[in-house]
Amino acid sequence: MKSRIRGLYAVTPDGLEDRELQAKVEAALRGGAKLVQYRNKQGPPEVQRRQLRALLALCRRHDVPLIVNDDPRLAAEIGADGVHVGGEDPPVAAARAALGPNAIIGASCYDALDRAHAAREAGASYVAFGSVFPSTVKPDAVRAPLALLREAKNQVGLPVVAIGGITIGNAPQAVAAGADAIAVISALFHASDVCRAARKLSKPFE
Repeated sequence: MKSRIRGLYAVTPDGLEDRELQAKVEAALRGGAKLVQYRNKQGPPEVQRRQLRALLALCRRHDVPLIVNDDPRLAAEIGADGVHVGGEDPPVAAARAALGPNAIIGASCYDALDRAHAAREAGASYVAFGSVFPSTVKPDAVRAPLALLREAKNQVGLPVVAIGGITIGNAPQAVAAGADAIAVISALFHASDVCRAARKLSKPFE
């Protein structure tokens, strides 16, 4: 699975109705997204399960992994390919135990290399740093310098994901700094043409 952590990592925004969510994710996949993370902080459990099942079928058709934000138990229940956990979520080791050896387990490391080393030791598949640019989704997020991406890539030995404020204009900077993947919400899903935005965000990886 580690080799699949490369390219555009599409992270869904809160609040989309089923049909719009599926249409936007399909457009992102057609545009070249290589991973999809279902992130819905506000939806009730029954909505999350329904949406996840639909997205899982969609991702399977495109042979792209589906990752669940925050919730290893939900990921296991749905049969998703993995989970992404942050500082206030279940730890990486618990996620690995819940999902097994082949799952993709991502860990938010914010601006801290020590978190990345600990995540690797606990069984993470990739480490994520950010916000690498000012973020409209999390305007108060800790900022991670671009230089940290290369440092992590050299030291930790796992794929490095950059997240936070990534746009078509600055994506090449994150990739040049060492990001194996770029996790994008607003610049992708709030674009007037999601497929076209996905193609442009994927271009630095060509």
